[in-house]
Amino acid sequence: MIQRSLSYVEQHLYENPGLDDLARETGFSKYHFHRMFKKYVGKNISQYIRSRKMACAVDLLLYTDERVLDIALLTGFESHEAFTRAFGKIYGLTPSKYREQMRVFIKQKGDEKLNKIKGWLFTGTTPEKYSCELDKKVFINSNCSVTLRANEGETFHDNDFGTLMQQFQAADFLGKRVRFSGFVKSENITGWSGLWMRIDDKSENILGFDNMEPRCIKGTTEWNHYACVLDVPEEANRINIGVLLSGYGQVWLSSCSFEEVGKDIPVTDSLAAADKYPRQPQNLNFSD
Repeated sequence: MIQRSLSYVEQHLYENPGLDDLARETGFSKYHFHRMFKKYVGKNISQYIRSRKMACAVDLLLYTDERVLDIALLTGFESHEAFTRAFGKIYGLTPSKYREQMRVFIKQKGDEKLNKIKGWLFTGTTPEKYSCELDKKVFINSNCSVTLRANEGETFHDNDFGTLMQQFQAADFLGKRVRFSGFVKSENITGWSGLWMRIDDKSENILGFDNMEPRCIKGTTEWNHYACVLDVPEEANRINIGVLLSGYGQVWLSSCSFEEVGKDIPVTDSLAAADKYPRQPQNLNFSD
């Protein structure tokens, strides 16, 4: 019964099949079918259909160049805004940001030849526009640094960036607050640069994220210490850390560390920004 109903949902996903349709298809009463479906699938029918539509939307975001609006309409949402709200509740990012961030990990599979530094991956949306190498002449509190540099003669767009990153299991840090930090120096950055950290679950849903974009590094700066601080939920599976460069210029990273910190150290999680806002609307009568 369950497998038959799931097959029916897949065949009619964008027709919004309901309880009546599925009960009729399987030959059971609506009450019995609904109870059995939730027991074995773990979700009610509307929740399951919504999750399947969102999964299809994710595939379209990652593996096609369809506009977000077209994906929203194709997967049954009434508007770009409705799709963005629903997507953000599940993944913590707008569809456009999710596409930008996750395509890095798809692209890295074809960029193994670019991985020259042990333990690190050199990837990005357009890694071919950047160079990444060790620098034994420019460093601080260490014997070398790593540098990302925009290649001469390249034309850059808003979503172009290169990043040096690594991924590791989250198991040793579950329930802890962690900090990825390092010293960064920059030269003539016309876009922006920053450290970043992201925490994923087994399904690659984003549980925590900070790429320093709100406090990014621009222009020419001397060595400064920067950090990303996130809480690692119990359901976390993987931690990703790195440094990125978007646009022209050059950035150096030296003396990195990754460590557990106390709860007195505030998180920099961009997904937790809503906590900064009041829980209720304020001053609706415009009083003094």
